[in-house]
Amino acid sequence: MTQTPFTIQTLQSSADFGKFAIEPLAKGFGHTLGNSLRRVLLSSVPGAAITSVKIDGVSHQFSTLQGVREDIVTIILSLKQVKVSYSGTESTKITLSAKGPAEVKASDFDCPTDVKISNPDLIIAHLMDKSSKLELEATVESGLGYSPAEDRKSTTLGLIAIDAVFTPVVRVNFTVEATRVGRVTNFDRLILEIFTDGTISAADALVDSAQTLVNYFSAIVNPVTISESSTSVAATPSAPKHPSVSITIEELDLPTRIANALQKAGFDTVGSLLSVPHAQLSKIKNLGAKSVKIVEAALAERGIELIQNS
Repeated sequence: MTQTPFTIQTLQSSADFGKFAIEPLAKGFGHTLGNSLRRVLLSSVPGAAITSVKIDGVSHQFSTLQGVREDIVTIILSLKQVKVSYSGTESTKITLSAKGPAEVKASDFDCPTDVKISNPDLIIAHLMDKSSKLELEATVESGLGYSPAEDRKSTTLGLIAIDAVFTPVVRVNFTVEATRVGRVTNFDRLILEIFTDGTISAADALVDSAQTLVNYFSAIVNPVTISESSTSVAATPSAPKHPSVSITIEELDLPTRIANALQKAGFDTVGSLLSVPHAQLSKIKNLGAKSVKIVEAALAERGIELIQNS
């Protein structure tokens, strides 16, 4: 099947919207590309969001601040709507300090040079009198998709986790029309409408999603081959041949604490233990050198030894 070269035309463009026409495509490929791009656009375009906040004078979200019209829950709901662009790999901080009477907006945030807010007119709170003030520090992180606050529970007093919507793409529509090339009329024309939150252009989102698909398809065309030497179990001559490799951790009669620690780390059988060196086992949470010696003794009773070198 010969591939017909296609073009991409920008029909409409704004800060938070783009409409594109991709044509001509072989029959059926309009829906193939449209569905694929839409799914990736809505789920896998990286973005940024506020993930937690610490407000001066507030120990938990179910409280109020004197002189502030909104309660803390309402302020947090407003912070969830702040649209930020940030491409760093590490989390960063933005701060806000305001005194009343005033209408506090997202534009009042003091941001590092690599953080930008695309909806500066968003109202955060209202300070009612001269004695009222609002001071807070918010954490901004990069990510994909949606991250609930429950995933970032903290023991730090006053640090409130916030549900984070990282994806900058709000909505995607596509339609497929018939088009022609010369006298041939059975070609597809894909129309894509991409709505973003303003932190990324629709064109950049389209390119990013297409590149994601290319990366996955390239892995199918040129799959990564795993050599035998890279599989630690296979690299241990005696491990796969030993008759006791299928024995479960419970059957080793280890102390409950050690057995639980090994199972939480993903070790279910003796064979899985033999896939890692001695030094790595001692670094497992709730294990140590003494615990590893107990494991070694239990294995020695069955004529098995751990890998000693890394």
